[in-house]
Amino acid sequence: MALISNVIGMGMSKQTFTVLALLLVGVTGCGSATVSATGKPASAKWVGPTLPSPAGGTIETTIYYGPWQCSAAWMTRCERQCASQGHALLGCIWLADIKGDWHGRFAFFFPAAAGGRVAITHCCCDYAKVSDLEQRRETWENARTGFRNQWGREFGAWPQTAGRNWPGHHIFDLLHGGDPTAPANVLPVEPEVHKVINNAYPACYTRGAPWSAVGPDRPYIDQP
Repeated sequence: MALISNVIGMGMSKQTFTVLALLLVGVTGCGSATVSATGKPASAKWVGPTLPSPAGGTIETTIYYGPWQCSAAWMTRCERQCASQGHALLGCIWLADIKGDWHGRFAFFFPAAAGGRVAITHCCCDYAKVSDLEQRRETWENARTGFRNQWGREFGAWPQTAGRNWPGHHIFDLLHGGDPTAPANVLPVEPEVHKVINNAYPACYTRGAPWSAVGPDRPYIDQP
């Protein structure tokens, strides 16, 4: 069951649901469809704190990081997205999965749980490069602290390693027109994984391997 359809019934606050929905806008996914029974674990994993739900119970967010090749379903979705904008698809990167878990009680008595995963992907359409890249970067740098604080209020403190904040990755990259501060366009990414993702984007925009080829439906295994 998709995460978006589940959180509506979780008692999640309107603010939390709005931020989560914005973060996941334009992507779809299913809980069991992304996890393999065999294979490699995700390249990184972030587990947020267990937070209280305003209507009762608790909510926990987990992010699994690729990057992986896009499945046939995501590649098809990207083809349609690019075509609807008058562009051709060059490649597709499956960046991460966001998993949401709710635990509480049903009808005040019975233990209950709900959740699911949503794939975070980027469609590399043949967009022209922007001429105001430095201005876009400056806009993000000026807004970065406020963005992290907002994330913290909704999901727990912005991820860190050894006291250093993880980079905020722009899913739709700034070089090709991505919005610097849109909640739907920024995802915290572990620094070493961020380097790998940044190196993947140029290849994706030039039909480079492996991003122009279809990958598996279940690209990683879920490990504690």
